[in-house]
Amino acid sequence: MGSQLAPRVAVIGGGCAGLATAVRLTEAGIQTSLFESSHQLGGRARGITWQDTTLDNGQHILLGAYAQTLQLLRACGVDVESALLRLPLKLEIPGKFSLASQSSLPAPFHILVGLLQAQGLSLRERLAAVRFMASLRLKRFSLPKDIALQQLLANQPPRLISMLWEPLCLAALNTPITTASAQAFLNVLRDSFADKKSDSDLLLPRADLSTLIAEPAAKFIKSHGGKIYLNTAVESLRTLEHGIELQLKGERQDFSHVIIATSPFRVAGLLASLPGTDHIVSQCQSLQYQPIYTIYLQYSPEIALPQAMQGLTGKLGQWVFDRGQLYGQAGLLAIVISAEGKHQALTQSDLALKLHQELQTVFPVLLKTTPLWHKVIAEKRATFACTVAQERPGQATMYPAIQLAGDYVGTGNPLLDYPATIEGAIRSGFQAAKNIINSH
Repeated sequence: MGSQLAPRVAVIGGGCAGLATAVRLTEAGIQTSLFESSHQLGGRARGITWQDTTLDNGQHILLGAYAQTLQLLRACGVDVESALLRLPLKLEIPGKFSLASQSSLPAPFHILVGLLQAQGLSLRERLAAVRFMASLRLKRFSLPKDIALQQLLANQPPRLISMLWEPLCLAALNTPITTASAQAFLNVLRDSFADKKSDSDLLLPRADLSTLIAEPAAKFIKSHGGKIYLNTAVESLRTLEHGIELQLKGERQDFSHVIIATSPFRVAGLLASLPGTDHIVSQCQSLQYQPIYTIYLQYSPEIALPQAMQGLTGKLGQWVFDRGQLYGQAGLLAIVISAEGKHQALTQSDLALKLHQELQTVFPVLLKTTPLWHKVIAEKRATFACTVAQERPGQATMYPAIQLAGDYVGTGNPLLDYPATIEGAIRSGFQAAKNIINSH
């Protein structure tokens, strides 16, 4: 370390970005304190308890391409091979569409041949998909100018869009294709399909996200000398001659650096007292949001689906997960609805009933049964809307000792910017920590 004064870092926010930052800093031997305003770490990626059952605040899937997520898990001692169910890419909408990567072939041929052999598409539709992927690869998945994904897909057959591209967009960007950033979508496609075959694997958590991410990260941080404060809101920041002062309830603490790893709509309150931050505050406030609904339906224990994860189309539900196969929670199904839609106008009970009726039309095993209970988790501001040419705040602020971290934070390079994912949050947290480590 080049500086004579050892850094003392405050991380504000205990979601994936904040946890990743603190893990990296404590790993490097840097004195770190993490402040979380709620009683629980993990942010949107956390477990909750309902009916004596552990659920996730939102049902997540990871991809083999999420290299830094896997890096974080391994650094925290998680046995990735047993904690995640790794499946070669298979997207199936029962009775309508099926796409499976060809595991005997190297990338990108594993996915190109998979597209050629996809079930439920005409030959013309399959060829259109292959030509589209091949043309993207030739262009290095780079656009001269960002456009709406729907515009990029203008020449793709409508059925192909509804069966493949639109579900992938909603899963990856949580933004409707009419407004979704085509470049951000291509960044995910590039990382998932263009390099290693394993990058396109689906990684389905076998434990709730608190158990998978937050708890191992907290244990690592504490074992490496870091401090974690729950139920501790940071009220404001003030610059000092050699650092930053945090105003907490009833006390103040001084630090050499501060990483703000909160949701973007909480940034304004923290920066309000600091002159010259108007532009960052404005950028954060200009972000729009999209919801994610996760609806849990508990059936009798003998109920099981043909696969752990299956798609739905032409319905309110988009993906259904059999948590019996993933978590050992027999008979429990989780249905995910990404982005805004008609479902938001329904009461939670009506939504649960509607989804049960939808599932009955797809899975005969559910025809003569009803759920024992349901739980609807509606995250109204689950992610920022990943829209065209969006101006995202950068990591740095005009104060060298203050940085931002989070899935919404831009890299300065549109080809590297990710949508609102666990991977995007962890990448940002790692980069914030790296910036501090390299500055000393």
